[in-house]
Amino acid sequence: MDRPAPREQRLRSWRPRQLLITRSAREHAHGRAIAERAAARGIPVTELPGNQLRLGLPEDERRAYAAAKSTLAVVNAPPSKLRLQPIAPSADWRVDLAEGCPAHCAYCYLAGSLKGPPITRVYANLDEITAALLPYLGQGRITSRSAARAHEGTTFEASCYTDPLALEPLTGSLAALIRFFGAWEADVQLRFTSKFADVSSLLDLPHGGRTRMRASINPPGYHRFEAGTDPVAARLRALRRMAAAGYKVGLTIAPIIAADGWRDAYAALIAAAATQLRDVPNLDLTAELITHRFTPGSRAVLASWYPGSDLEMDPEQRAEKRTKFAGTKFVYPPELMKELKAFFHEELAATLPQARILYWT
Repeated sequence: MDRPAPREQRLRSWRPRQLLITRSAREHAHGRAIAERAAARGIPVTELPGNQLRLGLPEDERRAYAAAKSTLAVVNAPPSKLRLQPIAPSADWRVDLAEGCPAHCAYCYLAGSLKGPPITRVYANLDEITAALLPYLGQGRITSRSAARAHEGTTFEASCYTDPLALEPLTGSLAALIRFFGAWEADVQLRFTSKFADVSSLLDLPHGGRTRMRASINPPGYHRFEAGTDPVAARLRALRRMAAAGYKVGLTIAPIIAADGWRDAYAALIAAAATQLRDVPNLDLTAELITHRFTPGSRAVLASWYPGSDLEMDPEQRAEKRTKFAGTKFVYPPELMKELKAFFHEELAATLPQARILYWT
């Protein structure tokens, strides 16, 4: 039987300081519903006369960042978002419900990859987004053509540019997408990962076994790098609740940070996950292992956002690699990468053998 969440547990619920909704977003019932939920919670709602987001941000960089991070904008996904892109090594296709995230992670993957101030934009034209998925059935080349993962069917990743669970209390977008996949009588799988833990609205949905939630986890001692997120223990409890509700689940151990004491820290993390999931019936569990890396651009952006962070981002301690777009990224040196990979494969096999490792990167 599933364990109820502790009564004293207070999970994160993002409350933006303001919500902006564009004219075209108001044409969609989903967009209007998001604005209505915000207004019901006392969040100021501004209906923009057009489709341009004009914030009038302060010139001071820190204040501008704070203002952008506390703003939720309801817009329409542009046509480019309806033309899906592959997302290796996670899934065949990327489906975006939003762009941006309310968390304050010192290693943020979005830093340097998204243009402009870090406003969180959620998409109102959900009907167009779901309709656009249908032609991609059976067309994937990443997981559906992999001998090890073909049983997953055509996979769609919803966490590339956002954390959809963090936004769910205001948007309802994730629940709507789970229902869509639950009703899609085809060999498909929706995937999302989160650093948040309020899954109560998802537990009773007709998911049809076609959604996999992964908890993004790191040792509790590294929580200082993940401000504004739920504690790791709460994320693991949420994962258990989802598994007990029949969802496929997974662990996204990311980013793996080779700080002092990393062996003991990650061994304890894997043991905590094993304890939490130990007696879940019919557990379908995966693991995705992603090491910390950064680009020159993301390093500069993160240094301006989080100047007090002690997260190591020293190019001199890293190996330089070229990206598929001819850019540069800094990863751990080959010998350390080899040591890390061996440790995680051995530790998972020994402590959490139910977890199928999908990839290492």
